[in-house]
Amino acid sequence: MKKLLSLLMTGAVCVTVVSGAQAASPTITSNLDPAFGTNGKVEIAASITAPDPSGIAVVNNRLFLTFPKHDGDHAGPVLAEWKNGQLIPFPSPAFAESTKGDPAARLISPHGMTADTQGNIWVIDDGKIKGHPIPAGGAKIIGINPSTGQIIASVVLKDALLPDSHMNDLRVDLTHGAKGTAFVADSSFGGHPALVVVDIATGQQRRVLAGHVSTMPDKGYQTVLDGRVLHYDPKHPTFPAGGADGITLSTDSQTLYYSPLASRRLYSLPTTKLADFSVSSDELAQLVVDEGEKGAADGLATDPWNRIYTTAADHDAIFRRNPDGGFELIASDPRFVWPDGIFADSRYVYVVLGQWSRLPRLHDGQDLRKPPFLVAKVPIMPPPSQ
Repeated sequence: MKKLLSLLMTGAVCVTVVSGAQAASPTITSNLDPAFGTNGKVEIAASITAPDPSGIAVVNNRLFLTFPKHDGDHAGPVLAEWKNGQLIPFPSPAFAESTKGDPAARLISPHGMTADTQGNIWVIDDGKIKGHPIPAGGAKIIGINPSTGQIIASVVLKDALLPDSHMNDLRVDLTHGAKGTAFVADSSFGGHPALVVVDIATGQQRRVLAGHVSTMPDKGYQTVLDGRVLHYDPKHPTFPAGGADGITLSTDSQTLYYSPLASRRLYSLPTTKLADFSVSSDELAQLVVDEGEKGAADGLATDPWNRIYTTAADHDAIFRRNPDGGFELIASDPRFVWPDGIFADSRYVYVVLGQWSRLPRLHDGQDLRKPPFLVAKVPIMPPPSQ
């Protein structure tokens, strides 16, 4: 069992004009259960030979996964339900598995996925297949009723899309807009990250906070993966890195939390302002709160008690940020190689173990990933006061 390195967490510090709550430095505690030979009761929810999954959502105990193509084309569905040990194209083979036809009428390369407060699934399709430009209609936001398989929304990204966009993950806020507002993290393949805001009903969309510290990678970022000390270098990448990536909503949808991939900071914004298209990007920049350190997180997820779960690739772990700003180690396991997509409900936190740090482009063309690709789940409990 790997020894977990200690993580120094600081209180909220303001790097914009609004400071986070001043609090004592949070500490990380461990949920150690020796019976499992690891930290936390790690269970394997899915074991997949190929392809490599990324996004995840669980609705009514049904497990849904995305299989993007921006790091390599592959056969099979790009959105599927894991059922009885098999990947079932969802909501249909025509929509989730087709490789021909109008890009706006089928999924191309979906990445992040979430479920809204009504139990509908939302997917961000970045439209990118390795070696090809994003086709018109390829990048889009899709809403699906999991019970019926009906497509309840489809918004093509045009005004908010750049040629080098990487529409990475999303959350959908049903408290703003006639049919809700989507907040998307554009990590960017070319160094132009931003947040994207989309009114689901009207299709109105815009980019905000482009070039802001809260969406940009930290130029001094350093991490440790597979025993190697690595530094952020966009010209010679050695690990997955980039801008705005992890994203999640508070339980009341009034606060959006987000973070660049190559950064240890957590940021937040009030959704009332973010969803208001009359509020300029410069005005939003004045409202950004630096919530302090959160570790080296790719994915973020919120449980029903407003606790935020963060993946931690450099510790093969999942952390939890409690409402008071303190952190706990929820699970660590040697199999947690680059935990990516993450989803929390009232019983479990689920995480996709993507092995993205072992991609060929990061290792001189050598693919170091080792199938099967796993999806893990870890039991969680309500806070003691609940």
